[in-house]
Amino acid sequence: MTVDTTWFRCPNCLLPLAAVADSVYGCANGHRFDRSKHGYLTLLPPRAPKTIGDDRRMLEARANLLASGVYSPVAEAVSAAARATVTGPGTSIVDLGCGTGYYSAVVARDTGAGRVLVADRSPDAVRWSRLHHRETTGNDVTGVVLDLWRPLPIADATADIVLDVFAPRNPAEYARILSPVGTLIVVVPTPRHLAELRSTGSLLEIPDGKDTLVTEQFTAAGLRLSARRSVEYAFPASADQLADLVAMGPSAHHAAAPATLETRDVTAAVDVLAFAHPQ
Repeated sequence: MTVDTTWFRCPNCLLPLAAVADSVYGCANGHRFDRSKHGYLTLLPPRAPKTIGDDRRMLEARANLLASGVYSPVAEAVSAAARATVTGPGTSIVDLGCGTGYYSAVVARDTGAGRVLVADRSPDAVRWSRLHHRETTGNDVTGVVLDLWRPLPIADATADIVLDVFAPRNPAEYARILSPVGTLIVVVPTPRHLAELRSTGSLLEIPDGKDTLVTEQFTAAGLRLSARRSVEYAFPASADQLADLVAMGPSAHHAAAPATLETRDVTAAVDVLAFAHPQ
């Protein structure tokens, strides 16, 4: 089991990483990082916050819901945005805030990408994503635990496709790792997303104009909006699926679930934004 170190730079001093011993990776300044028994690296900077990201309950809820296909139209829109720019075995994908790896696996399958990096603050998410890719695409992808809010331990211009699907955003760093001909795809919910659950107090509110704010942030980081697509549809959700919708996201930490959840139609509404370097 080896790690593709061409993805990485040291989180401490930003020098390139290389294998220095069995299961040990490091830089020329002597910083060392062990590969976990599950095959991923943890590349956190000094004094990184102790948060661990998504826990197993959140990941299980997300995996159950995504396996049902209710978010397939979102995945298809993300894949279409990726295929519009670059495809083939030489294509590289970085999935930031990868969660279960569902979206990057769809994009890897549809683009034929030969290199994939799944990245998350949650070790459980990185493990889950690597397993999901192995089971669905047959690929043993590279995984890293990192802090999305800090300078990323990822080399400059190394990703042809950068995915940020319902995940935190670090515009300057995402622009830095995007290749000159690459595409950054950001998925943000609109205020109508899961409105039927928000009206019960089960989910956090989504502010108006989130797509505009995100576009301004990435434009300020030197990218341009190259494409935009709104996806909105209703799907019938069972009581179990409604519970998973509440449990799988950040609202699980903040909003109280209602005592009962009855089967109902639910609206999915997102904006899929594609960004690129100015040509």
